Amino acid sequence: MEQGQLKKFKVWFEQYVAGFYCDDDYVNANLKLKEDHTRRTCDEILYLADQLSLSDNQKLIVETIALLHDIGRFEQFKRYRTYNDPRSINHCLLGLEIIRETNVLNEIDKQERDLIEKAIRFHGQKQLPADLDGQCLLFSKLIRDADKLDVYYIVTQYYRQYQDDPRNFAIELELPDQPRYSPAVVDAILQGRLIDYNSLKTLNDMKLLQLGWVYDINFTAALKRIRDCKFLEMLLDLLPKTRDIENVRERIFAYVDFRIRQEP
Repeated sequence: MEQGQLKKFKVWFEQYVAGFYCDDDYVNANLKLKEDHTRRTCDEILYLADQLSLSDNQKLIVETIALLHDIGRFEQFKRYRTYNDPRSINHCLLGLEIIRETNVLNEIDKQERDLIEKAIRFHGQKQLPADLDGQCLLFSKLIRDADKLDVYYIVTQYYRQYQDDPRNFAIELELPDQPRYSPAVVDAILQGRLIDYNSLKTLNDMKLLQLGWVYDINFTAALKRIRDCKFLEMLLDLLPKTRDIENVRERIFAYVDFRIRQEP
């Protein structure tokens, strides 16, 4: 890839997204959420790429992946007014349809285009396919980590805003805000298992799922960033003060500290 091609993709992204804004403040707030998320995810993936000493060409590819990883979100929200995939459509596959229909990547090498499309396809899955290898595996891991890093930033900010002023909160929460949480979700975290999105019943379950993402972080550099930004502490502070949640706290931090200590 060339730098000029990435610049064209950025212009295309801005023009494409601009076409979704309308006179509905609720829609616009949720669209801006994803537009801003995309730009920050580009920053996060470049941070990780620097930590891993990727080549200049690899950095161009991974930034393109980050730029387009959520391109399906805008059409998804236009059609369904939700970002909840189980209740609407798989935003990763929808994004691939849009990329192919608009021919946005047609001018780059087919091998690089395939790498970009596969990383976008797999970034939202519960787990990566076991048969991925080489650069496809590397790039898929990178976008998953970069995506989560920015989602941690988003949710810790937005949950606090919602808690402070729920009536004027303009972003979709997806799940009901109730004081309870599901014992099965707590149990999954304590056992080090990833949580199925479809098993979530409350907003507290969503917060627990996001805490459990640490089990799916691929690179130590990403875990260090999560720890240094105190995202986990902020999420935990937004959960009920129970023995279950304290057990989750101990388990999560023990895991993160263990992973970081393993780095040579």
